[in-house]
Amino acid sequence: MYKLKPTLFILALSIVASSSVLLFGSQAKADDAICCLERKPSIELNHEIIAQGLDTPWGMAFLSDGSILVTERPGALRHIKNGLVSAPFSGFPKIDDIGQGGLLDIALDPDFASNSIIYFSYSEPSANGKKSGTAVARAQINLSATQLTRVETIFTSNIKGRGGRHFGSRIRFAPDKTLYVTLGDRGNPDRAQDPFDHAGSIIRINRDGSIPSDNPAFDGKHALPEIWSIGHRNPQGATIDPVSGALWTTSHGDAGGDEVNKPQIGRNYGWPLISYGTTYSGSGYKLGNTAPGYEQPKYYWDPSIAPSGLTFYDPPNPAIPSWKGSLLAGALRGELLSRLILKSEQVIAEERYLEGEFGRIRDIKVGPDGAVYLLTDDWDGIVVRLTEK
Repeated sequence: MYKLKPTLFILALSIVASSSVLLFGSQAKADDAICCLERKPSIELNHEIIAQGLDTPWGMAFLSDGSILVTERPGALRHIKNGLVSAPFSGFPKIDDIGQGGLLDIALDPDFASNSIIYFSYSEPSANGKKSGTAVARAQINLSATQLTRVETIFTSNIKGRGGRHFGSRIRFAPDKTLYVTLGDRGNPDRAQDPFDHAGSIIRINRDGSIPSDNPAFDGKHALPEIWSIGHRNPQGATIDPVSGALWTTSHGDAGGDEVNKPQIGRNYGWPLISYGTTYSGSGYKLGNTAPGYEQPKYYWDPSIAPSGLTFYDPPNPAIPSWKGSLLAGALRGELLSRLILKSEQVIAEERYLEGEFGRIRDIKVGPDGAVYLLTDDWDGIVVRLTEK
């Protein structure tokens, strides 16, 4: 398949348009981005460790009874119920446990109560084992037998890469039951600007892996038809707004420039041409912080906190009432929980909690009980339950 070079791709933006959206273009203003609105925490928290001894856990999903499915990056899935951690589930495909890769996120099918189907993302090795890329599979789960059956890979990255960097890999269901998958640039930044390369993009697919007909490039002429947006570095947080149904994400920057985005259909989020902060080498970016044709983040962190895990806090029976309507992000490098306070989708303040208390926070979820649950990224990972003191 023919691939547009970055210069030709930018030129093509001027002619690839429809009545409602400019394919992978931008309508952002240069002053949209906001940073660094920290203020003191407004409440105190109770915390309780409800499970421990997890090997580098990555993602979690709640069942209706309050028990939790947790992935471990080396390749195991565990079921946590009443503080007990199950044996690992059998039935997984071959997983490349390399660097940041391995068994990654997990999500329940929207009809899980009737079909017992789960979805998981993982780093899939190439046939010769020398390269790998992000893939998504679905399977039927048997909790009592700790077994997966009817395992089927529904998506696999079209170009695999060497090394263990930037698999991205959050998976989230939209209200219409389509599936968003966030994909990192695999440590090769230029790939994020190629609309015929999955790296550095967000894709939207149906539950069987087919392509929704209302995707921005459904005809496949100007981009891969499954691609929703491009120009992302390493998006490791994703959540669905419970009111609007819109996707929100967080993505790692370099030394600075971690982003909160609300990825829009057919838009380009700029990596590696624009970003905030600096590269690890100390240099800036080719087009600076802003440039025509590229979206601005809703919020960014500089220096980096390495956000991973993201959720809106809006449960019907909140265990932390003062947090309703907030956006909550975990952080790896920052080892903290960031509460972003919103007003009409604009971040107006940030409160930071638990700095250094539990280590690297990999995932964050709201449980059926209205409490906030954190998953830590460690050789002896834990699940922490938070309520308001």
